[in-house]
Amino acid sequence: MNVQKKSNKKDPKEMRHGYTTGACATAMTKASLLTLMTNEVQEQVTIFLPAGHFATFDIAETVTSEGMVSCTTIKDAGDDPDVTHLARIVSSVRFVDKPGIHLDGGVGVGRVTKPGLPVPVGDAAINPVPRKMILTVVQELKETFQIEKGVEVIISVPDGEELAKKTLNGRLGILGGISILGTRGIVVPFSSSAYMASIVQAISVAKEAGCDHLVLTTGGRSEKFAMKQYPDLQEEAFIEMGDFVGFTLKHIKKKEIPYVSLVGMMGKFSKLAQGNMMLHSKSAPIDFGFLAKVAKRAGASEEVQQQVEQANTASQVGELMKELGFTAFFDYLCRYCSNHAIAHVNGGISVSTAFYTMGGDCLGKVDHIDTIDEDDWDRG
Repeated sequence: MNVQKKSNKKDPKEMRHGYTTGACATAMTKASLLTLMTNEVQEQVTIFLPAGHFATFDIAETVTSEGMVSCTTIKDAGDDPDVTHLARIVSSVRFVDKPGIHLDGGVGVGRVTKPGLPVPVGDAAINPVPRKMILTVVQELKETFQIEKGVEVIISVPDGEELAKKTLNGRLGILGGISILGTRGIVVPFSSSAYMASIVQAISVAKEAGCDHLVLTTGGRSEKFAMKQYPDLQEEAFIEMGDFVGFTLKHIKKKEIPYVSLVGMMGKFSKLAQGNMMLHSKSAPIDFGFLAKVAKRAGASEEVQQQVEQANTASQVGELMKELGFTAFFDYLCRYCSNHAIAHVNGGISVSTAFYTMGGDCLGKVDHIDTIDEDDWDRG
């Protein structure tokens, strides 16, 4: 994920929730429209969130110019390491002759250029739930104040274009800024939901771009290695799945994309070789006994097997096996990864796997297979 460094040493139950860009944009729209209709500058405004409760937002600045009111709030992400924490979210509102409510994005809000996202190509990257929230508050105020004129709403994020460089927006075809997001209005600290949603979007964009071969990596470093391994694939084909292997594979199967390549390093992928589909350290500890058995199959002596079993990290095991020349060790691990991936989605996809060192050397790989090797399966 795209993060600003914050301490995560607090108990999760004690962590403070924050607010989404969508909630901030909605609140500022209400503040701007209230100011426009009453000529009274608002200091705070309260909106009802999809999460099922009210929230009050402070207005950091109000600017009135030529019939338009612009209100700004400073986004508070709570204790979540969100790239948009402390970003300025602005809503500019004015009356127009054209009936209805006209919502668009301004400076720092991205524009969709590729199909596959929940927003049509050409539109501002304001997702469906925030869009509905904004339109609802405007409609409610129009009815309360009996306003028949049309209302134009422009959402801006002054630093959005720079912030977007720390996100996956460019890969997804969202250019010029960040997206206005949020399905519940609140940000839960260290929640997986946002990352998982980005995976789903990336797969959808890849499908619409015509990709029939996706390359899954656990992060930026392994993705660089993957791009060198598959230079002919288009950018959309590379998906950073993080720890969510099983989740990602199931969505790829659902989208009927036939070919998958897994590219990673010892730390994470040794867990996948054990059959773990969630690679987070708390969910999947490394089984050094398993790695020792693989080393035995690769021809390692009892002494080496014992060294493997007593190792501190999977990377240490990888370095040992590389140094001793047991290349079959990595080939077996690759086959186990592919086997588990195919089994997890009950077949229907062809999977290849490659292991790399931190420095980018390929330790082992297995080409695409679409059926489980029963011999490997039984012994792995």
